[in-house]
Amino acid sequence: MAGGVVMNHGGGKDYPGKLTMFVLFACIVAATGGLIFGYDIGISGGVTSMNPFLMKFFPAVYRKEQEAEKNQSNQYCKFDSPLLTMFTSSLYLAALVASFFASTVTRVAGRKWSMFGGGVTFLVGAALNGTAKNVLMLILGRVLLGIGVGFANQSVPLYLSEMAPARLRGMLNIGFQLMITIGILCANLINYGTAKIKGGWGWRLSLALAAVPAAIIAVGALFLPDTPNSLVDRGHTDSAKRMLRRVRGTDDVEEEYRDLVAASEESKLVTHPWRNILQRRYRPQLTMAIAIPFFQQLTGINVIMFYAPVLFKTLGFADDASLMSAVITGLVNVFATFVSIVTVDRLGRRKLFLQGGTQMLACQIVVGSLIGAKFGFSGVANIPKGYAAFVVLFICAYVAGFAWSWGPLGWLVPSEIFPLEIRSAGQSITVSVNMLFTFIIAQAFLPMLCHFKFILFFFFGAWVVVMTLFIAFFLPETKNVPIEEMVLVWKAHWYWRRFIRDEDVHVGADVEMPSKLAN
Repeated sequence: MAGGVVMNHGGGKDYPGKLTMFVLFACIVAATGGLIFGYDIGISGGVTSMNPFLMKFFPAVYRKEQEAEKNQSNQYCKFDSPLLTMFTSSLYLAALVASFFASTVTRVAGRKWSMFGGGVTFLVGAALNGTAKNVLMLILGRVLLGIGVGFANQSVPLYLSEMAPARLRGMLNIGFQLMITIGILCANLINYGTAKIKGGWGWRLSLALAAVPAAIIAVGALFLPDTPNSLVDRGHTDSAKRMLRRVRGTDDVEEEYRDLVAASEESKLVTHPWRNILQRRYRPQLTMAIAIPFFQQLTGINVIMFYAPVLFKTLGFADDASLMSAVITGLVNVFATFVSIVTVDRLGRRKLFLQGGTQMLACQIVVGSLIGAKFGFSGVANIPKGYAAFVVLFICAYVAGFAWSWGPLGWLVPSEIFPLEIRSAGQSITVSVNMLFTFIIAQAFLPMLCHFKFILFFFFGAWVVVMTLFIAFFLPETKNVPIEEMVLVWKAHWYWRRFIRDEDVHVGADVEMPSKLAN
């Protein structure tokens, strides 16, 4: 095919270079941006299950909970409160809006300053939440946390995908998801400890400690180098070439540098990336930027991770056992993410997506059936400890399936598929769709639990069927393909090839596409 390039057996061009300590360190520091997102996911669910917190800010929820426990009434509905869910989900609405502004900052000022801004804003939000006197202060703090999350989630996956060698891009990019899971685990451990503080002020410490991951990414960003892609795009060509030599650990970078410059020149022709992203030739990437984060939220993972302590309380656990169960799922989440790190560049993205989806579906059917068998539609039951432990076992298996598939790949795949000219805009769409449906699920989960009861697990299970089929038919394998040449993957796909003309492919010359991709 005219305009093609030589590609290796993994599906991408073999640029010279190796994983240097410089790149590894930069990627680890950048990935810490995931800590703020993960810490918040874990901390909000734990804090909202602490009685002193509920008594101060949400007394109606506290009274309803006490009455439910005293009278053995409907366990499904005892936490249903629009104000409580607004506290949790206001962050995600703020992150949605912030991601659009973050797109401009990321493109004009570079990825590192977007990370820095996110860290500083999150820091201020943590201070407000830790010292909150009323619900207004709480929600204002959450909004600032959301702005920080929006900036970090916009810039970190892009930074990691651009810095990493193509053959290790999956492993290094999943560092972001690993940090999210570590943030969740740390939050669960902190909640477990602060819930025991006498005087009932432990929730303040839980919320205020969000300042720690915020400070880590804010300070770390100051020491991060810019990516060669970003430097070229902003006109610093000499600095870009020097940086490319440093990140690849070799002087033989001419071929990759020429591809970066070619991508940048095409990028400069695009004055309105938000308008251009709607063009027919970008239809495959735009579809994935919307569908993957949409599906990621409809896996049902937020049912587990946002409200894990709430869910375990609903299952009849005491306060301590509830938080301890959340710690257990957090540990599973971290260790299962390592599975993805080790396998993603060997097995590829598609196999992990398909295997994880199958595992999650099986677990949702089992968990829904077990809860339904005990609680039925009345929501009233006493669950034996052995039975509850069996439920937790399958919840952990579900979390593991998510943690090596839709969790990390939901961030990795969208960050690696866009050409430079619309990359920031594409990532903003990914983040905003993710946050929009995180907001909707967070806002709707407790009312849905109250009305759907155990059927809720089957509801999310049906979505897992849909998304697994979507991946099977429409997502091509992207492992080992340099991100500047990803267009070849779409051009070779049985469905997406119809949207991309030969003249839309500008990644090199005088080479033909291998038969492996052409099928």
